[in-house]
Amino acid sequence: MKIETSVRLLTACAILSLTIFLAPANALAHCDGLDGPVVKAAQKALESGNVNLVLIWVQREYEKEIRIAFQNTLEVRELAPEAMELADSYFFETLVRLHRAGEGEPYTGLKPAGRDLGPAIPAADKALAEGSARPLLKLLTQALQAGVLEQFRQVMARKDYDEDDVQAGRDYVEAYVPFLQYIERIYETVANPGDGHPREFDEARLTEEKRH
Repeated sequence: MKIETSVRLLTACAILSLTIFLAPANALAHCDGLDGPVVKAAQKALESGNVNLVLIWVQREYEKEIRIAFQNTLEVRELAPEAMELADSYFFETLVRLHRAGEGEPYTGLKPAGRDLGPAIPAADKALAEGSARPLLKLLTQALQAGVLEQFRQVMARKDYDEDDVQAGRDYVEAYVPFLQYIERIYETVANPGDGHPREFDEARLTEEKRH
């Protein structure tokens, strides 16, 4: 039975590992990366044998599936170095897929390490690692000021138009409306940060909480 389980797992590993190369790269998500926090947690869990290190990344409804995949992976890792690599890839894929499902987001495969995530995400991770938010606040403040000033400049450049020049008035409106929307989005984000998860995730979490 153990051998049959290992064979099935190795087959699944080979199939799932292909998604690393075949999945579209248009969905940029920090948790999908091979150097992201979810895979890092998986690596620590496999090395220590502590499944709790990864259970925090999935919803309760997926816990049983993760426990089974974790145990199977540990067993296959003992067969050979090649088996370990495939088994680990399989577990990473399974964990990230279920993590994404908990967020109400589609799984598009693991993304390669070293991707350009822009300045914000690395700065946020660095702030948490170092225990100081000052550099992060500086980055965000500079980006906010630059964005607001640019939007503001575009509106002001079109504000004093001839009221008989309809096209000039339309040009003003085309700058005015995005400016207000931009400011509103910033305010709503700052005033109501929420928990960073999409609506589907919130609904799933509330349903799960009602069950228990």
